[in-house]
Amino acid sequence: MPVPQQPAVSSEPKRLGHIFNFQIPEVWIRFLIAIVGLALAFGAALFSTVSRQSGNLWATLILSSVALILAVVVGLTTVPYLARRVAVEQFKDVFDYEVTRVGIIYMVGVVLIAIAALNTGNNLLYIIVATLLGAILVSGIASAVVLRPLELDVRLPEHVFAGQPVSGKAVVRNTRKWLPSFSVSLVPIRQKSGKQWQWVPATFAFPAQRPPEKQWFRVPDRRLRRVDNEPAGPGIFEGSAYFAYLPAASQLSAELALNFEHRGRYQEKSFGLATRFPFAFLTKTRHIALPREIVVYPSVEPPDEFFEVLPLISGEFESYIRGRGNDLYRIREYLPEDSARHVDWKATAKSGSLKVREFAREDERKLRIVFDNPDSGALSEKAYENAVRLAASLAWNFADQNTLLSFLSQEYRGGEKIYDFLSYLAEVQPGRGPSLLQNLSISGDYNIILTTQSQGTIPTSLWSCSYFVFLGAERATAS
Repeated sequence: MPVPQQPAVSSEPKRLGHIFNFQIPEVWIRFLIAIVGLALAFGAALFSTVSRQSGNLWATLILSSVALILAVVVGLTTVPYLARRVAVEQFKDVFDYEVTRVGIIYMVGVVLIAIAALNTGNNLLYIIVATLLGAILVSGIASAVVLRPLELDVRLPEHVFAGQPVSGKAVVRNTRKWLPSFSVSLVPIRQKSGKQWQWVPATFAFPAQRPPEKQWFRVPDRRLRRVDNEPAGPGIFEGSAYFAYLPAASQLSAELALNFEHRGRYQEKSFGLATRFPFAFLTKTRHIALPREIVVYPSVEPPDEFFEVLPLISGEFESYIRGRGNDLYRIREYLPEDSARHVDWKATAKSGSLKVREFAREDERKLRIVFDNPDSGALSEKAYENAVRLAASLAWNFADQNTLLSFLSQEYRGGEKIYDFLSYLAEVQPGRGPSLLQNLSISGDYNIILTTQSQGTIPTSLWSCSYFVFLGAERATAS
């Protein structure tokens, strides 16, 4: 019976990182920062008092300024975090803060007056500093009161084409019964892509180096890590909408000017309601989770190739659907194979030559647009976009006529509605599969086929019932 081998023990000393877990919880980072900052601020304030008593004015000025700045930094980095940590479950929305230019000037003025108060010991200056700091607190509370009760709804148009300006609507409702809101702006929220430092959910356990089942206690926590953000896709809303006054228990709406230069799918995960009310010290933005999505169809503004191929396609299609139906198609010259019962005697008498009536059968006015999606690299990016635009323009043109339209492509599994096909073209990308012309069935429809295949590879059965648009490097050619 073989003896099981024991795992080899490495003689290399273990690294310190494998013994101790260096992922310090956020709460301890903030706690250490606060302790060190307050200790330094206390020491600077103590030495500034000593310097003042010794008559050293410059040392007193520098040390008192350092003490005040450290106290402010500790307050801004620790107090808001602790407040959010205590009440994080009570807040459904996220607030962003951005100091304005007015706020920076105001804070500089407060710091200067505070330094003067420390140097002179004047009680009036202390009262002024306290009043100025209280204005900042009032500003933060007032802006939160303005934004918190607001509800937002963004309404987008159903059908949008690239390059054509459209309008959306933003509706903001004030749910309070008595208090109005002032100076509110609707702004887009953009998430930066790339690696960023973020607080991510984690677990604080002690001792950290032990297995989970042998640790003394484990509590939910958050840790600062550098994570990769997903690339931000194209957004729907780029501008802003301003509401100067929102009465209580009412709603206001604003038009949103939208313009999409390129086809594709545009998304917004959230929108922001921002305000500088009441003193413009801070721009406070409230994030509102409001997912919105819109599919932008390719432009149906006819490209140059459209005007070249459309007359030829229309002529070939009309020739294909000529028949002996009930709807008069045209009056033409008599041919030997025509039946005598279709002779138009009035037209014959007027012209002096035998004329017959030609009819079109409505049940044969069927048209199928085939977009043979080329392989990746077969066309340049510009030529591929022109091909997609040409296919969309042809579909849009024939949709307005008395024609039964259908559509076909490698990845298209939609119906016969024009908007289904345009939605497919909005997001189509060069394919990697074989051409669909080799197995294309003859259904009795007349086909408009957009392809990059050479004429020699096309089955002969398609030539009698199809019109081909060959997609070249820069322009499309017809045959």
